[in-house]
Amino acid sequence: MSNALALAAVTAVLKNLLDNALIDASLSQAVGGTITVSTLPPDRIETGENEAPRLNLFLYQVAPNAALRNIELPARDGRGRRVANAPLALDLYYLLSAYSAQDFEAEILLGYGMQMLHETPVLSREAIRLTMTPPSPVNGGILPPAVGALAASDLAEQMELVKLSPHVLTTEEMSKLWTAFQAKYRPSAAYIVTVVLIEARAPTRSPLPVLTRGEPDPATGRDRGIIAFTGLVPPFPALTAATPPDAQLAVRMGETLTLVGQNLEGDAVAARFTHVGTGFELELDAEPGATARGFQVEIPPDPPAGPVPPDSPFNPANWQAGVYAVAAIVRRAGEPDRMTNQLPVVLAPRLDAIAAAPAAGDEVTVTIDVSPPVRRVQRTRLVVGTEEVAVDAIAGESTPTLAFTSAALPSGSQFVRLRVDQAESVLIDRSVKPPVFDATQQVSIP
Repeated sequence: MSNALALAAVTAVLKNLLDNALIDASLSQAVGGTITVSTLPPDRIETGENEAPRLNLFLYQVAPNAALRNIELPARDGRGRRVANAPLALDLYYLLSAYSAQDFEAEILLGYGMQMLHETPVLSREAIRLTMTPPSPVNGGILPPAVGALAASDLAEQMELVKLSPHVLTTEEMSKLWTAFQAKYRPSAAYIVTVVLIEARAPTRSPLPVLTRGEPDPATGRDRGIIAFTGLVPPFPALTAATPPDAQLAVRMGETLTLVGQNLEGDAVAARFTHVGTGFELELDAEPGATARGFQVEIPPDPPAGPVPPDSPFNPANWQAGVYAVAAIVRRAGEPDRMTNQLPVVLAPRLDAIAAAPAAGDEVTVTIDVSPPVRRVQRTRLVVGTEEVAVDAIAGESTPTLAFTSAALPSGSQFVRLRVDQAESVLIDRSVKPPVFDATQQVSIP
């Protein structure tokens, strides 16, 4: 693929071809003077009595190529990572105009220019390389400085050859063009150059080649290929719901989470919890009684029933309040583990003890025991009644006991809610109809 220099490189190649054609035809003798080939905007060309013989090739329009504009798209995956360098496919529109102050000279120049472009329907790679890197006898100092930069355009190496063809403009279109140029009209012919492919050089992600289409058949050893099925229920394991107990919106330490789906049967089934904020993973085996339609897992109690290893999922210190993505892991003999889709689950902090005591001045300190332990990096707030209070400084990496000191707390019996990151402690008892506030989630402010 070529790069952003390709537009100028195409113009330079066409200008060089026109120069060579006029030299080969010895037109300077026919017009009685030097002939100039330029690529200037028409309004910058001097006209009038002193108008010199000239052929001017002007790039007046650039448009996306309709056939290749979507090649290699999309260029990024769902996470915004670059997976391809989608090329910019462009068509270039040129206007070839002839100038002269003498009779017939402009027509002669335009005729020779059109003949050369007619006989060059494709810009060959050799012609492009010759223009970009002229032969050694040519003194590079006499060439415009920009020509040296065009050698890096890689136009000769792009996938598609550059093609040139006439482009018909009506009288009205030609009139509008010259009006926009704000220049005096001269005999002209329009051409379209297609296609120029401009591509970035940014690194991309490239997947490994596909070795097999599905699992091999044990009997024949051949690929099973794509499996087709009818109906709306997919044949692979999938989760449809993750339900906390007692119709609550979140699950707490020591409670049971119910996972519902289809095709969840296996020799062993587990639930994998991935903390959304940190990416830390914990895996819990299903409780007895798992079926193809669902199973239950128990969030480990705090404190644990007995000694647990430091890295065990049954160690409360490895859990933190917040949002988790839970997926089912289905294990079957002779097959790789299958992981279902993920569903969001909120692990709410559980308030085990709440107390309030006077502090210095008019301040009151509210102390709570919380499970799982709150980490120092987590954003923690306590809502007493309607007042939100920030946590006091936490010593160490985590703590099961938090203190909140404020002089603005309302007196009397107040319901409390602890907010840790995106999770909030359970204040409403939804196991009864209508729901009521949990009487254990309140404190008496002196």
